Amino acid sequence: MSKVTIYDVARVADVSLATVSRVLNNPEKVKPKTRERVLAAINELGYRPNAIARGLASRRSTNVGLIVPTCSRASVSEMIDGVADIADKYRYSVFLNVTHNELDIAANVWQNMIASQVDGVLMMADRLSDEEITRLANDTVPTVLLSVKDLDERIPAVLINYELAAYEATKKLIENGNKDIAFITSSSYYAMNDLKEQGYRRALAEAGLEPRILGLYNKFENSLESFKEFFANNQAPDAALAVRDSVAVMFMNAAIEHGISVPDELEIIGFQNTKYAIMSRPQLSTINIPTYDIGAVAMRLLTKLMKEEEVTETQITLPHSFVWRNTTK
Repeated sequence: MSKVTIYDVARVADVSLATVSRVLNNPEKVKPKTRERVLAAINELGYRPNAIARGLASRRSTNVGLIVPTCSRASVSEMIDGVADIADKYRYSVFLNVTHNELDIAANVWQNMIASQVDGVLMMADRLSDEEITRLANDTVPTVLLSVKDLDERIPAVLINYELAAYEATKKLIENGNKDIAFITSSSYYAMNDLKEQGYRRALAEAGLEPRILGLYNKFENSLESFKEFFANNQAPDAALAVRDSVAVMFMNAAIEHGISVPDELEIIGFQNTKYAIMSRPQLSTINIPTYDIGAVAMRLLTKLMKEEEVTETQITLPHSFVWRNTTK
């Protein structure tokens, strides 16, 4: 007979792993009827939690869960460095989990972390469902979002003002005399891209210009060909603001291959100031996001929450800046 696990208890009791964990370690935080159902399932199955699951009162795990959508982006790796450096100072162990942008996987990863008795969770997600936000907001385990936020501000977060950054970048392109300014966004939904688009639209509205939204970017391996097809069949814009440096560089490469001079005929601004901005030719003008600092500040904020220290600000907006290189005039 296979060993009974906490997953079996959650299934029989029809509750989450986090709820089973709370019954085992903080039963007073669980509603009586739910607690009784979980205990009945434990008795029925003969479940025997190990030392980690019991969370012995004398033990503090100093374990932090870090959830990211991918490790392939330069910005994510920089953010992980910021988290790791601060965690090392506190001698925390950081458990990294990659969700590949799948909401169901993210939900399961989060529940598994809670069940394994982490002290806190750092979560970076390109998108968050309403259900996921509600779950994070209602749980007793401290959680901090990185580079993304709950628009109702129920969950602590560290990020920049994406709307303002995009607004200021678009204003710069307008000041340079451009009239047809494109916004290069993703064909997949990413929450913070909406804020970037809002800033872009605000700047254009103030100048009496019409927006031009190009949702061409999807998978990396298909993007360059999509951009080439665009330039072959459409009038090129005067300028463009892209949601990521990698998107900006691919758009620029396709334009150059089509015989368009950058920045003389097409100005381009990226987002994040990653290695792609420096490696491109010409080098990319971009909005600098302090990704390392976001990771470090988020880890400090999570530490305060885990220690139940007083926190005066749970929505921390770090300053952005601009790096002007050779794709703008």
